[in-house]
Amino acid sequence: MPVDFSKILVVGVSSRALFNLEKEDKIFKNKNIRGYRKHQLKNEDKVLKKGTAFPLIEALLKLNQHVDDKKPIVEVIVMSRNSPETGLRVLKSIKKYNLPITRWAFSGGEPLAPFIDAFGIDLFLTRDKNDVQKIIDSANCATALVYNPPENFKPETERVKFAFDADAVVFSEESEIIYKTKGMEAFHKHEKDNEDVPLNDGPFAKLLRKLSDIQDFLPVEKELSPLRIAIVTARNAPSHMRVIKTLRKWNVYVDEAYFMGGMAKDKVLEAFGAHIFFDDQHRHLSSSSTKVPCGLVFYKSSSVLQNAKPKSKKKRKK
Repeated sequence: MPVDFSKILVVGVSSRALFNLEKEDKIFKNKNIRGYRKHQLKNEDKVLKKGTAFPLIEALLKLNQHVDDKKPIVEVIVMSRNSPETGLRVLKSIKKYNLPITRWAFSGGEPLAPFIDAFGIDLFLTRDKNDVQKIIDSANCATALVYNPPENFKPETERVKFAFDADAVVFSEESEIIYKTKGMEAFHKHEKDNEDVPLNDGPFAKLLRKLSDIQDFLPVEKELSPLRIAIVTARNAPSHMRVIKTLRKWNVYVDEAYFMGGMAKDKVLEAFGAHIFFDDQHRHLSSSSTKVPCGLVFYKSSSVLQNAKPKSKKKRKK
């Protein structure tokens, strides 16, 4: 009987996001598939090092310990362009780390984007920018390009923490476009005038709702939940109220919110202890990714933000 994933958080993770396969990726590029296959077979029993997404995946799977074994709330699917043969090293490493993952997809070199909807993925993490762009353009799924893992990150093991930027990530890019095309003053005026009008959904809105639902499924009060959610945004007054009121309208519970007013986000994210932080701008992630695992959210190919430049040279207060 088919499994109903509608009330389960389904996370797809590429093998390169879960494990550190950068050396293997270089071998593939320099020595083609034959050299890569030879290397993987020769090193099949060598356990792979943890990748950027590993702490998040490990912590998410632990959430299932809080509920009935027959009704998990998190499902992880490893998705890879490996063939089943070259992917055997990944499977052995999963077993070595005692990750309770039971589903895999090895596409043998074929693009992964067409399989996202087939597996009912809510969030897909990868190191392949082409997959991210194809998925953001075509699939109903949150997706991000993960950065290199931070060197000294020590994640909590009993809780899992998600952190999100606001505009063009959780919320639509409409307000971001106003800032980029008309400047800061117009942005703040628009947000103040529309304070009671909920922001539209962005690419990660569905995921945020699913995470809030997961908090409801856990047998503890939301304030004590092992799943914590934070908004870390460059917005500040007077544009902050619209964010809070929108989340209330969505009936989404967010544990923490930080309105940075253009300040660097890295230290706040480090203090929060995010297992993953999602932002749409590299300039916010370049320093943050040295402190916590990070993922870059792409714009759709049709978005005006692909080439938009801020009108004002003032610091961004998104």
